[in-house]
Amino acid sequence: MPVRKGHAEWRGDLLKGSGALGTESGTLKGVSYSFSSRFESGKGTNPEELLAAAHAACYSMALSANLSGKGYKVNSVRTEDSVHIDKQGDGFAITTIDITTEASVDGIDDATFQKFAEETKTGCPVSKALSGPRMVLKATLKK
Repeated sequence: MPVRKGHAEWRGDLLKGSGALGTESGTLKGVSYSFSSRFESGKGTNPEELLAAAHAACYSMALSANLSGKGYKVNSVRTEDSVHIDKQGDGFAITTIDITTEASVDGIDDATFQKFAEETKTGCPVSKALSGPRMVLKATLKK
């Protein structure tokens, strides 16, 4: 199985420093991040935003795979994650990940969809890697 790589470099102290990150594929290259982009509303990205995108992508793929693997026709799955970082003691911690997913699936009722959505919450590979924070799921089946 492949091993995927990302990289980041930080220069300076926490408040005035800045960093840049990228991915092995080159899809992200020289993307800036800073204290302001992480804890305020400054320009650039932050680890939590990237984590949210990575988990949302994994969850959408896994939910589609789980549903189609049981014979359902999946038209689309759209997921948005909200990653909460909070002050804890002298540092910070990711405390909650809210997952909001909406899917268009032929031939499925809401109760069955909810079962698949809940199973996927703990079953996708990124969810497994993130098993520490509490994850809150809101799943909507589009009619």
